Amino acid sequence: MFGLTAKMWRKQHPELKGNIRDYATINELICLSNMENLNAVFIDQGIPQGERLIKLNQIAIRQMNILENGDNSSRKLLE
Repeated sequence: MFGLTAKMWRKQHPELKGNIRDYATINELICLSNMENLNAVFIDQGIPQGERLIKLNQIAIRQMNILENGDNSSRKLLE
């Protein structure tokens, strides 16, 4: 989700207290919450961990692109 492990983040930011989530943007937190919910659904469906990781990564990338770039190209407004 953040492109690095918690251990890597702590090593890069020794001056900061807490964890990576404490410094995440609102968009990252929204996406992370969605990923946690989807992961629970995928676990319930019996999807193996490796397959879940691939799916969640693809979905997270797509969601962050939409949240950050406002991908409205395929949306139509009601008149």
